[in-house]
Amino acid sequence: MTSTKKAVVLLSGGLDSATALALASDQGYECHALSFDYGQRHNAELEASCRVATSLNAVEHRIITLDLTWIGGSALTDTRISVPETRTEGIPITYVPARNTIFLAYALAWSEVLCGNDIFIGVNAVDYSGYPDCRPEYIATFQQMARLATRSGVEGGRIKIHTPLIHMSKAEIIKTGYALGVDFALTVSCYQADVKGRACGVCDSCFYRKEGFLAAGVADPTLYQD
Repeated sequence: MTSTKKAVVLLSGGLDSATALALASDQGYECHALSFDYGQRHNAELEASCRVATSLNAVEHRIITLDLTWIGGSALTDTRISVPETRTEGIPITYVPARNTIFLAYALAWSEVLCGNDIFIGVNAVDYSGYPDCRPEYIATFQQMARLATRSGVEGGRIKIHTPLIHMSKAEIIKTGYALGVDFALTVSCYQADVKGRACGVCDSCFYRKEGFLAAGVADPTLYQD
């Protein structure tokens, strides 16, 4: 059945965003995937986003190029800053300043052009690294702003930022994606994957990913560096 509902889905190439895309598709949305080449530490996750978009039958997949390296302030955009390999307190140095706000703004603009009022983002407030732009109160506030700042919102469109994973544990996310046919072998989550897309196994993202597969009782398909 061809869907008439359109949604922009933010797709990083990691397991969370892949599951969010699968959920949007399962809910009958025509999915328009949006990824960003923002000067991140490696391109492995971005390459993974292309594989995931194809695998999950996104109607289209666009990659926006923008340079956040000039801002710096994050281990993901400044190679002079090392990626932590142990758990840290507070907001970690892998936080990219205002990243989700920037990404959601692009998604909002594209959604207006598509005449769709639905945006999916795979943020998570349970098994996450303490990022302030993954919290429910942030999403609710952005949604309110979106309804005030767009023609669609002013004309009565009920713009909705969907966060289907926000209260799930990593294990629950993996189980959900697995049930929807997500091939997690196509995804890359590591903050410092090598050129072959192999994960380091020690960064925060790898830690939560490994723990998630273990708790879910699902075989971990991640390729790790020797």
